[in-house]
Amino acid sequence: MSGPPPRPGCAALAVLRRGAHLLLVRRANPPDAGRWGFPGGRMEWGETIAEAAVRELEEETGITAAAGPAFKVLDCLDRDGEGVLRHHYLMVAVLCHPVGADPRAVAADDALEVAWFTLDDLRRIEADLSSGVVETAEEAFRLPP
Repeated sequence: MSGPPPRPGCAALAVLRRGAHLLLVRRANPPDAGRWGFPGGRMEWGETIAEAAVRELEEETGITAAAGPAFKVLDCLDRDGEGVLRHHYLMVAVLCHPVGADPRAVAADDALEVAWFTLDDLRRIEADLSSGVVETAEEAFRLPP
């Protein structure tokens, strides 16, 4: 291998609460195609983590939001069947607050579906979730609204 070794990428996760519910999207693309997770994706060059979170939320759901605090960092290491690392990201969860009275989400960009879930819902479907969703949700509900 020539040149510097690859480095992890950085991604933002938009964690949007509405009462006892959190907004998740069902991913259309790998590495988590078909799984439910928080709206999010790669940061763009020159973009803050807060800007990336609200941009990704709007791209994937149509919801306009304001960013609150970043509150959790997750490691995302995606390996193929042979154990070879394909993707490595640090994902930063950002609590977001909708701008406007009643956010109506629609699936867009790389989201197949959009839905609101309670923490109990998430625990029941944990096998269908991206890694770290339940732990991130638990932490999000410990934060002030």
